[in-house]
Amino acid sequence: MSPSDQIPPEETISETMPDELGSQEIVAEETMPLGAYAADQGQFDTFLPSEPSGPVRHPLPHDSAHKHVTGGAAYIDDLPEPEGTLHIAPGYSKDGVAGMIMNMDLREVRRAKGVIHVLTAYDVPGENDCSASIGGDPVFADGRVEFHGQVVFAVIADTHLNARKAAKLASISVINESPAITVAEAMEQGDVVLDDYEFLRGDPESAFAGSANVVAGMMNIGGQEHFYLETQAAMAHPGEDGDILVQSSTQHPSEIQHVIARVLGEPMAKVTVEVRRMGGGFGGKESQANQWACIAALAARKTGRTCKIRLDRDDDMIMTGKRHDFRVYYKAGIDEHGVIQAFDTDQFARCGYSADLSLGVCDRTMFHADNAYYYPAVHIRSHRLKSNTCSNTAFRGFGGPQGIVAAERAMDAIAIEMGIDPLEIRKRNFYGKKTRNITPYGMTIEDNIIAEVVGKLEADAEYGARRRAIAEFNARSGILKKGLSLVPLKFGISFTLPHLNQAGALVHVYNDGSVHLNHGGTEMGQGLFIKVAQVVAQVFGISIDRVKITATHTGKVPNTSPTAASSGSDLNGMAAQIAAQTIKDRMIEFAAEYYEADPDRIEFRDDMVFLDNKTIAFDQLAKEAYLARVALSSTGFYATPKITWNRDEATGRPFYYFVYGAACAEVTIDTMTGEMIVDRVDILHDVGQSINPAIDIGQIEGGFIQGMGWLTTEELVWNAEGRLMTHAPSTYKIPTASDLPKDFRVTLYASENTEKTVYRSKAVGEPPLMLATCVFSAITDAVASLSPGRVPALDAPATPEAIIRAVHGMKSGA
Repeated sequence: MSPSDQIPPEETISETMPDELGSQEIVAEETMPLGAYAADQGQFDTFLPSEPSGPVRHPLPHDSAHKHVTGGAAYIDDLPEPEGTLHIAPGYSKDGVAGMIMNMDLREVRRAKGVIHVLTAYDVPGENDCSASIGGDPVFADGRVEFHGQVVFAVIADTHLNARKAAKLASISVINESPAITVAEAMEQGDVVLDDYEFLRGDPESAFAGSANVVAGMMNIGGQEHFYLETQAAMAHPGEDGDILVQSSTQHPSEIQHVIARVLGEPMAKVTVEVRRMGGGFGGKESQANQWACIAALAARKTGRTCKIRLDRDDDMIMTGKRHDFRVYYKAGIDEHGVIQAFDTDQFARCGYSADLSLGVCDRTMFHADNAYYYPAVHIRSHRLKSNTCSNTAFRGFGGPQGIVAAERAMDAIAIEMGIDPLEIRKRNFYGKKTRNITPYGMTIEDNIIAEVVGKLEADAEYGARRRAIAEFNARSGILKKGLSLVPLKFGISFTLPHLNQAGALVHVYNDGSVHLNHGGTEMGQGLFIKVAQVVAQVFGISIDRVKITATHTGKVPNTSPTAASSGSDLNGMAAQIAAQTIKDRMIEFAAEYYEADPDRIEFRDDMVFLDNKTIAFDQLAKEAYLARVALSSTGFYATPKITWNRDEATGRPFYYFVYGAACAEVTIDTMTGEMIVDRVDILHDVGQSINPAIDIGQIEGGFIQGMGWLTTEELVWNAEGRLMTHAPSTYKIPTASDLPKDFRVTLYASENTEKTVYRSKAVGEPPLMLATCVFSAITDAVASLSPGRVPALDAPATPEAIIRAVHGMKSGA
């Protein structure tokens, strides 16, 4: 009899679970206007909009939503190509992994059909480096390769296909060295891309000695492929006097401008970068768009013609960086109630062959090693390891998710070993309001609402009743096991490099009353542009259709920061608000004098301007102000206040404020196959006073599912030779519609940001991804039910194979 024949029909994992466990079927929803969404769906029921009235607070659709679904949204590869446009394909050594280049024969490449030129390091007039800051990232490998897939040359040809075919004809021999691929191999090799860094508070060793018990463990946390829909792409247009315009799929236009100028050996003023939208970014286009934009610019400079590069999906996955994978060791000293007295952790990150953005990523892993928990005495150490793989880079959460997953594993381990409900252990260790509110890096938490958020979700999700029902189910079910977990979230908002916390905007009011908006943020599908447009429309009291959203352009707003760190709306929204308010103040001053009105009583709303005894249309006032020579254009600049972080001394305030949230997941695992389904998820997330609740709900849903994929299905695999084996959708599994929880409930938590953000909103881009930790903890809970008191050896991602290994370990006692 096969194992599957032994599974009773009622225990088939695809069957709907009993009603008392809280599972429900999802009913297809009819299409409805977004304005009706709140009332009909109940997802905004705890979101209580406050003043002002107007475009802000309303669930308006994404400005490009109709273009996305109809194919009208233009990405780099959709843009019109000038006659004579050339196409580029990168080339690399198919056999080389890491070592010296002994021979590079490109004669067949140059002779191939349609080839115009082949670029190598010798064609770089400036610096052969496309790194974001620290260095060590050559545009073209010169002398040696550090990983399989590193670009050595680029083919410029008449068509995309000819360029790709020619690139495969190269003959490159490399004297391969023994590569370090995994975290374990990198630890053994001992090379680092950056020095170790640490946070230390109190005397952890003495605190451990005085603890009632010590819980310790280790876990591996896998990386993640960005898998944006639009691969890396750029198109460069040469201009007169050596000028160049580059259209790039990037989250950081100013960095593209800076790096291209460095590679070409030209001043930044000769380089202009434009971005209308990206087909996804998730951090993968913050620094790693640099190389492809530089290659396009070099090709345009070399040929004098427009040149475009668009990576094939396989090449994109092989050549570009991913989320950092970690090995984390933790040790917690606890009292008899499970309250942490001391915490010690070592975080070993596989960074790849160069530093890239690993300094900031690994620092943020340290910043979030506490999640929502207070560690009285603590020592956090970070080790940034070099490996012979593509350099890992920014990814949604920027290191925070890895720190939080490890923190939650420690909480689960304490609960399992003590035989106490994990949620109770979590609540006992929460940060306090007035005491127990200092982080390991010395920042005082002033806006803590984690207890309120968790308390409300615990009640709304009926956590207690479901916990009891699941215990009963597991007691009678021999093969299928259920798990339940409710986890908190505290996530700091701001760039931890202080100088990045700035933004600019440009606003014009034309004399017909229409408004032109430009700012330094980039749109990658997250809804930033519509949010900032709502802010500007709110200031002028006009409808959103009067505001023209335009492409991000370094010639309009200079020296911008990347659209990252969940700060896009905070920074650019405030800058745009400042610019719009400057124009509005001028219009008020003019109207008060022209109409002899009290300036304090002039009001802009509903596309009208209300004076003491007169009402005029907004466009009429714009026309009259123009005729009176009133300036109707202004820049706006915003720098986040209170950011004082000094990394060298590990002191100061790295974050402007915190975002809070909680998520509860119920899962079922099959202990004979490792298969897992997510039965239900409840999310309560703090977005302050939301600028656009519909956009925020979408970000929460999407971020959670992306995080769930990272922790359950998305496994990166290299072979022993250092070749990435999971380099296509056929071998790398991102979540699909069928992976969504059968019962998925998302609610916005009503709060008001204590800090002066734009309309008291809070960031929403990255934090929801970390809420998916509840799924991983629920799987841990299910596996732990097999042998109470023992912590499962479950690594992330919790694939069926990983679950089966953990199950066998629990059953065998290993």
